[in-house]
Amino acid sequence: MKKISFLILFCFFYNSIAAQQHNYLLHTDANILRLKEQIKKNQDVEKAWENQLQKAEDLLKKEQSGTPDLQELGLAYRMTNDRRFAERIKSTLLNAIGQKTWEGKELLQRTPAWKGGLGTAHTSFYMAIGFDCAYNYLTPAERKQIAQGIVKLGIKPAMDDWLNPESNIHTFDTMGHNWWSACVDMAGFAALAVIHEIPEAKKWANEISATATEWINFSGNVMENKPLTFGRDGGFYESINYANFGFSQYLLFRYAFQNVLPEMKQPEISVMEKMADFFIHTTYYTATGPLSVNFGDGSTKRNGNACVLLLWNLGYHKDNYAWYLQKTMSGSDKEGLELGSPQGLILNPDLTDYKNIKSPDLKESKLFSDLGWATLRDSWSDNATMLAVKSGFTWNHAHADAGSFILFHKGKYLIIDSGNSSYGRPEYSEYYCQSEAHNVALFNGKAQSKKDAYFGVKNEGHLYNLLETDKMKYIFSDATGPTSQWFSRNFRHFLWVGDVILVLDDLESYNSGKFEWLLHYNGVSKRSGLDLSIKEDNAEVLVRSLYPETFPDGGLPHDFPEKMRLEEKSGLKDHEPDVKQPYWSISHFEETNRTKFISAITLKNDDNKDKLTVIERFEGKDFLGVRITQNGETTEIYLNLLADGRIKHRNSLNVMNGWDTDSYLMALTFPEGTDRSNPKNIKRLFISDGSYLRKEGKPLIHALSKFFTIVDFDDKTPSLQFQGQDGVTISLASKNTNTVIVNGKKLEMNYDSETKLSKFVVKQ
Repeated sequence: MKKISFLILFCFFYNSIAAQQHNYLLHTDANILRLKEQIKKNQDVEKAWENQLQKAEDLLKKEQSGTPDLQELGLAYRMTNDRRFAERIKSTLLNAIGQKTWEGKELLQRTPAWKGGLGTAHTSFYMAIGFDCAYNYLTPAERKQIAQGIVKLGIKPAMDDWLNPESNIHTFDTMGHNWWSACVDMAGFAALAVIHEIPEAKKWANEISATATEWINFSGNVMENKPLTFGRDGGFYESINYANFGFSQYLLFRYAFQNVLPEMKQPEISVMEKMADFFIHTTYYTATGPLSVNFGDGSTKRNGNACVLLLWNLGYHKDNYAWYLQKTMSGSDKEGLELGSPQGLILNPDLTDYKNIKSPDLKESKLFSDLGWATLRDSWSDNATMLAVKSGFTWNHAHADAGSFILFHKGKYLIIDSGNSSYGRPEYSEYYCQSEAHNVALFNGKAQSKKDAYFGVKNEGHLYNLLETDKMKYIFSDATGPTSQWFSRNFRHFLWVGDVILVLDDLESYNSGKFEWLLHYNGVSKRSGLDLSIKEDNAEVLVRSLYPETFPDGGLPHDFPEKMRLEEKSGLKDHEPDVKQPYWSISHFEETNRTKFISAITLKNDDNKDKLTVIERFEGKDFLGVRITQNGETTEIYLNLLADGRIKHRNSLNVMNGWDTDSYLMALTFPEGTDRSNPKNIKRLFISDGSYLRKEGKPLIHALSKFFTIVDFDDKTPSLQFQGQDGVTISLASKNTNTVIVNGKKLEMNYDSETKLSKFVVKQ
C-alpha cells in the first residue's frame, strides 16, 4: 500500500515538474492569466468563455469526441484543471493515433498518393492542441505513445510529401499557395508539441521554419504559368479567405515556435506587416460588422482578423492593428480566430488602452499592383463608400474577372461579385469562375477564355496610376491581356468626383460585333428614365449610361432603338447555386469594332437625396464630355478620342472647348457659376496620360513626357498627386510661390515672373 501511495505521489510530483518546464504552444500560462482577468472585466469575453465551457461540457455527454473537439476541450482543461476534460482529451488522442491515416480517401487515390494533405494538416493541428493542453495530465508513457502516433500519422506524411528530398511530390510551383503553409507549417506546429518526446522534432521545426522565406518570396514561374504568391505591397492573390487561412497557418506556427523555442531566431519577413495593411484596406466597415472584398473564392464574411490577431500576439502592437481587431473580433469562426472561437478567446488581446482610436493611420485608397487589386474609399468611417477593382491574374481560386469592380455604400453591398459555391458543384466551374459572373465588358458575349481558371491566364490584367485627393480619385484598369482573344483594347477608367463615380470603358475588337458590360447587384434594381436604381434598405446608387447613348427618357424601349439597351439576365447567388439571381447587361444597338461606354454611378446620401447631382453630356469634334455639378462646384471631364490609340507616332493634340492638350482624359473643376473658360477659376485639374494643358497659348502645366496628376489650386501652395517619369521637370502656372507639395512632400520650385510658370523636378 505504501509503495502504491509512493508511486502515485512520485507520478504527481514528476508531472508537476514536467508541467512547470513545459512551454505551451498557444495556451501559455500568461495567456491563461490574461483571459481570466478579461473574464472579470469584460462582459463579451465572459460570455464567450461561458459558451466555450458549455460546449466542452456538452462534448462530455457524447460517447466519444472527434479531433476538432480537442480545441474546446483543451481550452476548458487549461482554464479549469477539471480532470474530466483531460480524460476526454486523452481518450480522443489515443483513438486518433489508432487510425490508419488522417488523410481523406480522395487524395489517397491520386497517383502518387497524397498522404499529407489538408486532412492530415487539420488533424495534426487539433492533435497538437489536445496533446499540449493535457500534457501535465498524461503519463510519460502516454506522452511517448501519442507523440509517436502524431509523428507517424501527421508529421511524417507531411514532410514526406512536401519537404524530404527522397520523397517530396509538391513544389511552390504546383501547390505553393495556401496548401503549403497549411500542410507544412501544421507539421511544424505538431513537431513543436512533441519536442520533448521525439529527439528529431526540434530539427524538423527548424527546417520548416527556414522554408517560410522561400514560400513567401516565391516569384512565380513563366513556363508553369504561376504568379508570385505574395505581392510586394502585401496581399495574396487567391482571395481574402485564402489569404487569411494560408498566412494564419504560418503565423500560428511562428507564434508557437516563439513560445516553445524562445532562444531560437526565426526568419525576418517584412511582408507580415504589409499583409496586415492588406486586410485593413480590403475590409469594408459597417455599423453591424465588417464585410470583405470577395473577389475569387472569397466571402464577404471572411476577413484577416486571424492574421492581425496573431501578429499582435507576436509582439507587433500598432494602433492600426488594435483598431482593426476591435472591428473584426466578434463572431465564432474558428478559422478566423474570432472571439467566439477557442483559439480566438485564448489569444484575445487586452485593447483597453486603444479604445479611442478613430481610424487607421493609412491612406483611404490603396493599389496592390502585383495582385491587380485596388480599394478606394471616401472615409474609414462605418457605412462609408468603398469601390474595389480587380484586374490581375486568373487561376485556381482567382476567377476570370479582369476589369471587374464592386461597390459598398451606406453599409450595404450593392454592386457585387457573384462569389462562389462548393467546389463539388458543376456551377462553380461553369458559372462562378467565368467572366459572365463578374462586372466586366463582353464582346459578342465573351471576355476571358473558359480555360483560364484551370490553366491560368498567360497575359494577366493590371491596374495602374492610383491617384487620390479629398475631392477626387482615379484608377486605370487594363484587361486587354486576359481578353485579347476578342479585345484589342479593353481599358476601364474610374474617376471618382464627389458623389459620382464615372466608369469609362475604352473598347476595341478585331471585327465588328456587340459590346456590352455587366452589372451584378444586390437588393432591388429598376430603371426610371435615364437612371438605373440599385437599392437595398436605405442604401441606393443610380447608374446612368452617358455614352454611346443614354437609356430612353420615357416611352417604351421599342420606340427608341438608337438608345442603350438594358437586358435582365439570370445568374446564381453567392454560395447558393440553387438560387437564381438577376443581373443586368447594358449594350448599344449598333455593332462596331470600337466604342466608349461612359457611365455615371451617383452615390445617394442624406446630403444629396433632395438635390441630386446634375450630370450632363456634351461633346465636340474628337472628344466626349461629361459635366458634373454638385456641392457648389462644376467639373468638366473631357475624353480625347485622338488619344485612344487610333494615331501612332504623332502626339494626340486636341483642342476641346478651347482647352489645348494631348491628354487622354482631363477634368477641370470650377466654383459653380463662374466662367469655365477662364483658367484662373480652376480649383482642381486632373490629367490622365498627358504632357500639357494650354489655354490660348498659355501653359497651365507642361512636361516633356506624359504623366498622371491631380492638381489642387485651393490653397496658396499648389498640391499635386503625381505619377510619371522619374526626374521629370514640371512647369506649372501658379502664383508667386517658392514651394509646391508633391505626393505629400514639399518641393522647392523656381518661379519665372515673365512666363508666370514655376519649375520643379519630381523624384519618384
